[in-house]
Amino acid sequence: MRRFLVTAVVLATVGALAPVPATASDHLPTDQPLPNYTISNPPLAPIPVGDAQSRVLQGVHGHAGYIVEVPPSWNGDLVMWAHGYRGNGLVLTVDPPAFGMRDKLLNQGYAWAASSYYDNGFDTRAGVLSTKDLADTFRHLVGKPHRVYIAGVSMGGYVVGRSVEQYPFYYDGALPMCGVLGDQTLLDFFLDYNLVAQALSGKRAYPLPADYLSTLVPQIQAILGIGTITPVAPEPANDLGRQLRAITVERSGGPRPGSAAAFAFWKNFLFSIAVPTSTGTTPAETPGQLSTNVATVYSPNSPVDVNAIVQRVPVANPAERNKITLTQVPKIFGLPTAPVLSLHGLGDMFVPFSMEEAYAKDVARFHLGFEVVQRAIRTANHCEFSNAEVGAAWDDLVRWVTQRVRPAGDAVLDRTAVADPDFGCRFSDPAAFTAGTGTRRLYPACP
Repeated sequence: MRRFLVTAVVLATVGALAPVPATASDHLPTDQPLPNYTISNPPLAPIPVGDAQSRVLQGVHGHAGYIVEVPPSWNGDLVMWAHGYRGNGLVLTVDPPAFGMRDKLLNQGYAWAASSYYDNGFDTRAGVLSTKDLADTFRHLVGKPHRVYIAGVSMGGYVVGRSVEQYPFYYDGALPMCGVLGDQTLLDFFLDYNLVAQALSGKRAYPLPADYLSTLVPQIQAILGIGTITPVAPEPANDLGRQLRAITVERSGGPRPGSAAAFAFWKNFLFSIAVPTSTGTTPAETPGQLSTNVATVYSPNSPVDVNAIVQRVPVANPAERNKITLTQVPKIFGLPTAPVLSLHGLGDMFVPFSMEEAYAKDVARFHLGFEVVQRAIRTANHCEFSNAEVGAAWDDLVRWVTQRVRPAGDAVLDRTAVADPDFGCRFSDPAAFTAGTGTRRLYPACP
């Protein structure tokens, strides 16, 4: 009954998600990349699993490179791995699961498969289609899997979030990590940061001029007193900088541990991410055409009344942003058709923690919270997880899928809980903090 109801909601909401567009010319063989692309997929050496070695299969299918690896004693289940953003280059690459997951999966008896996708750029559609196509192809290469899981990082988390909606009940469990689960609102966040900084400094500069990073950004940072702040000395020199920080923290997930250090860690990058890196015209090449702040209410709104003076930018391509079908930068509706366990860094502002909050709100709108568990990790960098954190999440997801034991998570929509000094401690690896790896020491030790 539950599956019937969820399926009905999915189909009613997105019209069966509609037929997806063709990925290439009908005349181009699928074992070749699309025009202008090349595929780099050097041989991956098998690894010992018990007393034997894994079996590695590599090739090109659906205009994408792929790797499939099967352990000697396959348990019948398959894990699809979705990689993150590759930039707008013309070389397609594919890699194995990260965070020690390759060895862990094989030693647990799981086969895994990963695709390069048929396209680079911020093309989530390519990831969704290529990953599903490879999962189907696995049946011919190896055999029909009993269960199919999907896991991915960053844009790969976006692929995961849309995949469990695009193909209802095809996947049995999902593990998005540092994922763009708030879909197009990520682009709004990048726009927000730059427009608010410009408003507070009095340096209006949108659309961005060619000398934005070299000339205007240093001026903006000087006026706001944030040019020399660092994660260990994160205090802006004046109230203007403090207001930018407060607004950025609010837009990236609200007050939470480590937010001052995280702002200092990301403050330069957030200027650069708004500058187009491609002269292309598709949403995958220039995703900024989908961003807007027309209806955004910024807080705190003092000492400067930012809401009164900030430049308002409408969506340049509203038809594309509003499509419910699978696009290059698609919507995630909050309609998971498999258990979803997500991980996210508290201080990540490349794909901010607010992505988890957006997803939780979407899921709650459809009363599907029982399908989602979310965990916060006390790090500031993007996708900065330890092998232990990812491994524990994977084991808990499998137990959820196979034994119906729903794992514990964090209350990402409880602002009081998120603001607590110990938030994120429950699932953060204490050994990583003790070792002082990455940005762990920007957070106080957990009790």
